[in-house]
Amino acid sequence: MLLGTHTPKLDDKGRVILPAKFRDDLGAGVVITRGQDRCLYVFSTEEFERVHERIREAPLSNKQARDFLRMFLSGASAEKPDSQNRITVPPALRTYAGLGRELVITGVGAHAEIWDAEAWNTYAESNEETYAEMEQEVIPGLF
Repeated sequence: MLLGTHTPKLDDKGRVILPAKFRDDLGAGVVITRGQDRCLYVFSTEEFERVHERIREAPLSNKQARDFLRMFLSGASAEKPDSQNRITVPPALRTYAGLGRELVITGVGAHAEIWDAEAWNTYAESNEETYAEMEQEVIPGLF
C-alpha cells in the first residue's frame, strides 16, 4: 500500500526519484497517466492492468465512459525506474499537471499521485475544512 507525502524534485531531464517507501510496489515498472484535479496518477504495472480491466467493462455506448477512457489511456506512459530509482515524466504529462521543479508525491493506497508542490498546497488548504466537516458517510461502511 502506498502511503504518505514525499517532496522530491524534478530534475532538468524530467526525472523524479521514487520515494524509498514506494520502491517495493513501483520498482518493477510504473504507468503514469493524467489524474483528476490536474495531478498525475502513478500505478504499478500490475495495478494499472487491473484498473484497465475494470475500465474495459464500461459500455462504449456510454459517452462519459468513452471520454474517461480516452483521457485516462491517451496520456498513459509506461516507465521503468533506472538504476537510481528515477522515472521520467513525459513532457506532455508535465505540462498537463503544471509541474515545476518542486513536487509532492502522495500515496493514495493502490496508486500514487504526483503534484506540483504549489498546486498540492493550494488543494490541501482548500479541502482541509471540507474534510474536517464531512457530515455524511462518503465511503459506505468506513466509519
